[in-house]
Amino acid sequence: MKLKQALAGTVPEESLRLLSNHFDVIGNVAVLSLPSALEPYKKTVAAAIMAGRRNIYTVLNKVTMVTGDARTARYEVLSGGTTVTLHTEFGFRYRLDVTKAFFSTALAYERMRVTDQVEPGERVLVPFCGIGPFAIPAAARGAPVTGIEKNADAFFWLNENVALNHVRNLFTAIRGDAFDTSPIAGSTFDRIIIPTPYGMDAILPVLSRFLAPGGMIHFYTFRNRRQVPGILAAFAENGFSVTYYRSCGNVAPGISRWVFDIETRTG
Repeated sequence: MKLKQALAGTVPEESLRLLSNHFDVIGNVAVLSLPSALEPYKKTVAAAIMAGRRNIYTVLNKVTMVTGDARTARYEVLSGGTTVTLHTEFGFRYRLDVTKAFFSTALAYERMRVTDQVEPGERVLVPFCGIGPFAIPAAARGAPVTGIEKNADAFFWLNENVALNHVRNLFTAIRGDAFDTSPIAGSTFDRIIIPTPYGMDAILPVLSRFLAPGGMIHFYTFRNRRQVPGILAAFAENGFSVTYYRSCGNVAPGISRWVFDIETRTG
């Protein structure tokens, strides 16, 4: 829907210029990030969204960035009630409470790109597993998956979604800190998918030692474009080959989430 067009004549033009037409939709929940200048009109904006998108039953305003061990933001309910929803992505279904477990619709293509590479029988590790959007599709391709998640709420929904998507027989869910490798001691993995939270890049050397020969790591990090050549050089210095990398979208002015597909260099 064209949100600005729907609000024209209701919200003053000088305020409307600050509003983005884009908002996230997770299942039946819409998530906005409203500028403070639109505070007097937030209920009006929410009403316009619900009138234009009949499938939406809750509108949230994201009032803080994602922070803390739980990797959650703080939200204000502008309209509706429940924040629990069912989201469908490429045929997989995920139940979650949007306010208590991190989930980004912006990574949908990236999740498909990575999990489409998974072969049956691969041993896959997914730290910072969240509600399972990287891990569950990997298991559905016939790979034994180990998912690690610290947030108790996200871990609850992870187990719900493993059952919902019928991959229980291929899934090991561990509630814990990804930096604590004692639960996976002695294991090796053919593929490690690391959707790294902001500021936790130190996880790469911790987990890369669990990569089997010939295996692949999909490593996500937050950087500006000017830092990418240095990152590529650092990988090379540490014995890794980068087979692919790309920006997965801006998360702040000048800062993007980047993915690097890396493997141990041979020869």
